[in-house]
Amino acid sequence: MIWGWLGALAIGLVLGILGSGGSILTVPVLVYLFGQPEKVAIAGSLAVVGSISFVGALSYAWRGLVEWRIVGLFGVPGMIAAYGGAWVGRFVPGAVQLLLFAVVVLVAAVLMVRPRKRQEPHARQPWWSVPLDGIAIGFITGLIGVGGGFMMVPAMVLLIGVPMHRAVGTSLCIIVLNAFSGFHKYLGVLEQQHLALDWSILGGIIAIGIVGSLIGNVAGTRVPQAKLRRVFGIFLVVMGAYILARTAPAVFA
Repeated sequence: MIWGWLGALAIGLVLGILGSGGSILTVPVLVYLFGQPEKVAIAGSLAVVGSISFVGALSYAWRGLVEWRIVGLFGVPGMIAAYGGAWVGRFVPGAVQLLLFAVVVLVAAVLMVRPRKRQEPHARQPWWSVPLDGIAIGFITGLIGVGGGFMMVPAMVLLIGVPMHRAVGTSLCIIVLNAFSGFHKYLGVLEQQHLALDWSILGGIIAIGIVGSLIGNVAGTRVPQAKLRRVFGIFLVVMGAYILARTAPAVFA
């Protein structure tokens, strides 16, 4: 179980350093290191991601680094979509959810590795389309337990023109809304399927993850983020390929 607790520390470190990506580790940690069923791991991931992000969001909100208008435009539709994604998840086999999760991990890897280029103001996304992005990311959050920060932060920086630090703080607030909305629905899904969360494990992961995020916040100011994102992106490629190799035979058999 020591590897599971080290995985919990890694979740917090990545969230603290990069402001996103930590949630992508949560489902694999719960499935492969703690041996939980897929649907239990997805529900637990939402609880972990929401809790750790909440602590991080408080810090950014205290410093005034949250765009509350975007939280409303992005987060409210996302909450509804996350609830819907969790509802759809009850009809999707766990192995298929894990396969979709692997695909999202590989997409995240591309976003992590790809160099970021600033776009001109005229190319930025119109405000009216922000809720549509919120719906898409919220649905993914509810369906497979990923917070979506790796998609939200680049979208805010490149398409809306939000400064990086404010984008991270805003993203954390939206993740909290999406994660807890999806988690609320998943409680009913687990009950219907006679599954239960292990709060002793989840509580430990949340506590260790929060400590890791605080350490990551400090370390993130001293380590080049561009290099870290590339290294983490390569790690995601390996992890995504591993999950695909484990789940694809069960799905397509």
